[in-house]
Amino acid sequence: MALFLHIHPDNPQARLLKQAIEIIKRGGIIIYPTDSGYALGCQLDNKAAADRIRQIRQLSETHHFTLMCRDLSEIATYAVVDNATYRLLKAHTPGAYTFLLKATPEVPRRLQHPKRKSIGIRVPDCRIALDLLAMLNEPLMSVSLIMPQETDPLFDPEEIYERLQNLVDIIIDGGYSGLASTSVIDLYQSNEPVIVREGSGDLTDFRNSRF
Repeated sequence: MALFLHIHPDNPQARLLKQAIEIIKRGGIIIYPTDSGYALGCQLDNKAAADRIRQIRQLSETHHFTLMCRDLSEIATYAVVDNATYRLLKAHTPGAYTFLLKATPEVPRRLQHPKRKSIGIRVPDCRIALDLLAMLNEPLMSVSLIMPQETDPLFDPEEIYERLQNLVDIIIDGGYSGLASTSVIDLYQSNEPVIVREGSGDLTDFRNSRF
């Protein structure tokens, strides 16, 4: 049964975050709040944990995880970011956006898009998630907590616990989160942003813009 931690959304308790990190480092799966619903996450390049997440979400082997990062400097470790891209990212992070970027060699090959060598990267605008990532000192492999045959991310921690307490290792209750998925912006395949999915992130700056 999952450990259920009540963590303050504005002032996260460090001792509780440390408990979560210990479980993640032992190969555990975490459900944690973001600014666009709750997410499933596990340690970077932990194949067994990633496979468990795929089973929960009923995802295929070709479905790629997003690297949830704490800041722009961490993004640059895992994605190729030129000056124009950096300015665009700086203006929209943290926020409810997932950016598709060219992966660096630091990204395990099985996490990259098989044909384009790209990776999904995002920095959440959520204090609990950011503090967790800072203490973990590396990104979390993550996917939105959208259950099979459903279209929206789960946002009620009590419902999440009731439905998933026997499938994951830790659930963080950070209160109600955003109701919509992130907006997905492809910055890899052309010289202008390509909107892949419209979500909760404002897309005004990405329409008809070039970089």
